[in-house]
Amino acid sequence: MADPKGFMTTPRQDWPRRPVEERVRDWDEVYVPGALLPIISRQADRCMDCGIPFCHDACPLGNLIPEWNDLVSREDWRAAADRLHATNNFPEFTGRLCPAPCEAGCVLAINQPAVTIKNVEVAIADRSWELGFTPPRPPERLSGRTVAVIGSGPTGLAAAQQLTRAGHTVAVYEKDDRLGGLMRYGIPEFKMEKHHLERRIEQMRAEGTKFRTSTAVGRDIGAAELRSRYDAVVIATGATAWRELDVPGRELTGVHQAMEYLPLANRVREGDLEVSPLSAVGKHVVIVGGGDTGADCLGTAVREGAASVTQLDIYAQPGAERDEDVEPWPTYPKIYRLSAAHEEARDLRTAPAANADARLFAASTLRFTGDSDGRVRSLHLVEVDARRQPVSDSARRLPADLVLLALGFSGPDQEDGLIGQLGLELEPRGTITRDADFATNVPGVFAAGDAARGQSLIVWAIAEGRAVAAAVDRHLTGSSQLPAPIGPYDRPMTV
Repeated sequence: MADPKGFMTTPRQDWPRRPVEERVRDWDEVYVPGALLPIISRQADRCMDCGIPFCHDACPLGNLIPEWNDLVSREDWRAAADRLHATNNFPEFTGRLCPAPCEAGCVLAINQPAVTIKNVEVAIADRSWELGFTPPRPPERLSGRTVAVIGSGPTGLAAAQQLTRAGHTVAVYEKDDRLGGLMRYGIPEFKMEKHHLERRIEQMRAEGTKFRTSTAVGRDIGAAELRSRYDAVVIATGATAWRELDVPGRELTGVHQAMEYLPLANRVREGDLEVSPLSAVGKHVVIVGGGDTGADCLGTAVREGAASVTQLDIYAQPGAERDEDVEPWPTYPKIYRLSAAHEEARDLRTAPAANADARLFAASTLRFTGDSDGRVRSLHLVEVDARRQPVSDSARRLPADLVLLALGFSGPDQEDGLIGQLGLELEPRGTITRDADFATNVPGVFAAGDAARGQSLIVWAIAEGRAVAAAVDRHLTGSSQLPAPIGPYDRPMTV
């Protein structure tokens, strides 16, 4: 490390966000452009000579965090980029979208604010592109083996890039008209601008990966036909089967799934639509679900000009500090966090009260009621205790012209027929069954990412993509030089 006392002399400083009143008027990323680079070297200096880097173990990718922190502190960007890309295909994605379990595992976090690992990561990634340290890496020779990857989310892209670089001929099949999966149509532009995604896809094209968009395997092309064309198939379709809310009034017009709402807003940004058919402009919006997808809906509704936005979380409001008895360091703690979207929703125009959090904690939905035209107008809720039992005399009603259900996902969507046509076995919770080598019950067919693991984090998705690529490479050639950071059962499913 460049400064052995950096963690004592330098306070934590995060990448500053643009003023709320400015950023809610556009869809650009929420951070101040150019403000990260001047501070990041000193922030990297805060990395301690801790001996055992728990941050490294807390990261599913096994990122070499202390090494690239040291290199950034010395402003050796080329070496830092090499270290970062040795374990992570897409650090500009994780540096923007990952909740940073590595920071929860930082030794400094025992009694001080953690090192800004996520900010250092995204600084290296962006600087690497600026300085030309991220060229295409096509294979020196081809293996003569072919692989189909179904799904172009982070798992599918990571698997495809690794297998292409190993010399296999890889085609990625994507049912949507554009590549990227949830990164394209689920993640709002203000969290990650899509040019980061486009840049990586162009790099992969230059390396030799083939892409087939608007092609749903099982519907547009038979799963058996695809299997006969390729030596191996990787299923990386994600967990897109959304969870439902079975309460009276669910059938009312204006009650939609979050993943019906967010893609339309993203299509407006792509230029496909002038206005979203589900636009929140002038509406009282209620979001059911307290996770990241709900927060994405929140920030989107604010930018569309909602009259009010409220997010319901069935869990009680967490404390500001880690509960050492329940979630001791270095586990990822459930603490009160204020995302950029929640910060924006505190504006008087959109929050229930001035300077109040737009979230209602310990709130459970009872029913929806509507008008004579069958359109939703109200959401009825009740406060619940730790056992999710209703608290007496706590029922209330919220005005609701648009209700968005952000309750998570149970497993891969089966509507296209892919799973049935292949005869894949499923786990009781709906995910694809696989063994320790990512292999399904069908020879030559492998499953990775949320489709097999269950809904999880982008950092897990990329780790699974890299690991399944190594497994497929071994299947095709008998051995593999590709790194395999994890096995499918190494760690808990989610943070």
